[in-house]
Amino acid sequence: MAMGEPLTAERRGMLVMLVVDAVLLALLELFFLPLRLDGIVLPKLGDFPVPITVVLAAVTTPWLVLRTAKLVRPGLSWIPLVVWVLVLMVMGLFGPGGDLVLLQDWRALLLLAGGALPGALALGGRLASAVQASAVKSAAAEGGTQTGGKGG
Repeated sequence: MAMGEPLTAERRGMLVMLVVDAVLLALLELFFLPLRLDGIVLPKLGDFPVPITVVLAAVTTPWLVLRTAKLVRPGLSWIPLVVWVLVLMVMGLFGPGGDLVLLQDWRALLLLAGGALPGALALGGRLASAVQASAVKSAAAEGGTQTGGKGG
């Protein structure tokens, strides 16, 4: 899909679905960040914190970016990443009822870095490959018009 073409209804719907996924994943990762080995949800093994949602964020945010680039448009692949970060920050700092949901320790930084950095790397790689592909296409088009004009 060329950069200037308008999005079809199908692609807009896919973008909305990927944004909703980003919102739901950010909420899930935020609310399950305080998990501990305390015998309530996880087994009792010394009350040690287990930020397993950081792994989920590290896998899903780049996946959302890459899916958006492939299914919608590479130029819009930043949207799920930005939505994920905004939901994490807004709900974490001004959560339900004004409560502070985001933990005030290393797990919050780990979640933000574990989701945002891989997502940003995927975004940069995808945008770079889209720019490179566009440059190759334009060079091929210029070469085709130059050789096509000389035919004789």
